[in-house]
Amino acid sequence: MPSATSRKATAGEETSDSQGVRSIQRALDILSLLSEDRPLIAVRDIVAATGLAKTTVIRIVQTLEQSGLLWATNSGYMAGPGLWRWAHLARRSWELPPETQRMMRELAARERETVNVYVARDIVRVCIAQQESPQPLRHVVHVGDELPLWAGASAKALLERVARSSPYGEEHVRRMREWIDEAAQQGYAVSHGEREEGLSAVAVPILGRSGTVVAALTLSGPTVRFTDERVAVFAQALLAAAAQMNERGFDHPLGSSY
Repeated sequence: MPSATSRKATAGEETSDSQGVRSIQRALDILSLLSEDRPLIAVRDIVAATGLAKTTVIRIVQTLEQSGLLWATNSGYMAGPGLWRWAHLARRSWELPPETQRMMRELAARERETVNVYVARDIVRVCIAQQESPQPLRHVVHVGDELPLWAGASAKALLERVARSSPYGEEHVRRMREWIDEAAQQGYAVSHGEREEGLSAVAVPILGRSGTVVAALTLSGPTVRFTDERVAVFAQALLAAAAQMNERGFDHPLGSSY
């Protein structure tokens, strides 16, 4: 039986660990406040956004600055050079091969709709590449965005195990299975307004070197442009592009475990 001293030590270690995790989370929350629309942020803005005490914010910000993750200016804090190094590393890890990127550009230009590649990660799908539609009215998902797997054409093309995470309850499990069977039979999946009203998509699976589905290639845009005739054209274009990717053996770190 552990002694009182050892129990106190264990409790102290757990408290220290939880405080450390909380500090990391707070630091990440502060970094996440930076965006393209807000590249600079002042201490008062961080306090207002996080609800943390000013002294706590200053301490965390100073630590982030010392690590090169933030950079102090007269107007506030901006992303530091340390983040640029990480971003460069992430880009090299995430970027698709040049020939795949070229294929996506050509597909978007020819069909005039946005092209995305998604991989499954836990119970979400992550956008790892995008080529925007040349049309003014288009669907855009940022690379790195996580979207639900309980709706959408790419979700149907990816996997069959996340229906219970949807907001529609247990009955959605049966509906998802129907979608999956339908997509498997015709070789592609279609969605109209499932995740967002007015948005449609067509998706096909991309196979890894082992022959299993590791990603989904999609065309998406306004529902008004996704008529039955156009969907059939989109599906054939996607299938042809995916076949070329499959021949080369699609490989991506986020898709390697699926």
